[in-house]
Amino acid sequence: MAVSIDLQPRSFIVLATTTSARDSGLLDYLIPYFQSDTGIGVRYTAVGTGQALDLGSRGDADVVLVHAPSAELAFMAAGQGLCRSPVMMNQFVVVGPNQSDPAGILGLTNATIAFERIRTTHALFISRGDNSGTNIIEKTIWSWVGYTPSTTNDTWYKESGQGMAATLDIASQLVAYTLSDDGTFLVHSANLDLRIDVQHDPALRNFYSVIPVNPSVHPSIFVAGALRFAKWLTSERGQSLIGNYTAGGVRPFQPDGQDLCP
Repeated sequence: MAVSIDLQPRSFIVLATTTSARDSGLLDYLIPYFQSDTGIGVRYTAVGTGQALDLGSRGDADVVLVHAPSAELAFMAAGQGLCRSPVMMNQFVVVGPNQSDPAGILGLTNATIAFERIRTTHALFISRGDNSGTNIIEKTIWSWVGYTPSTTNDTWYKESGQGMAATLDIASQLVAYTLSDDGTFLVHSANLDLRIDVQHDPALRNFYSVIPVNPSVHPSIFVAGALRFAKWLTSERGQSLIGNYTAGGVRPFQPDGQDLCP
């Protein structure tokens, strides 16, 4: 693949990424290493995956780091991405009140069963409601249940419209359940009255990919820097740093890198 490299001087890349990458602490851990290794700075915006991909599709970001495979494939099919490389994975968990379990889901390893119990007991559930990768997988689980909850018809179902850390705070305050990536929960758990109720469901694996924006569609992007970032994340150096990152005394991210960029 022939790639037109942007020769316009730029000392930084613009990254659009997810709130979980920020709220888990991983992003602020990785960026100084990337800057030291390459001399390229990083300015990032952390939003839901849907919004991050929208920023990329407008040419307002050089590269995106996201975790919603179906949305990523649509982004690539539309010609907005130059290449898409897997980077890492962690897991989603269902968290709930620390001192109670109104839906009776503690210890389950099947999120679909957990969501069905939340529905039948009308236990309070806080959705991100923001078209993020987390929100997309939540909707997928509800589809497996065979039910589509709504804030209009279901008094037990609320939407925060916020990022992951803020949604966890709301769930803690309202004594509710929510779906979270484990990294963000572990970083913030000391300040939350929540615990992990459901984990280790293979369906809750959370895959992240890095996608440089296509310079043929958006000529103003810093494609050289975007490619450098993508290749650094999937390199032995980047993968080692990701695997060694700790949150809450554990290593929530598993390296899953494969360089698929030119």
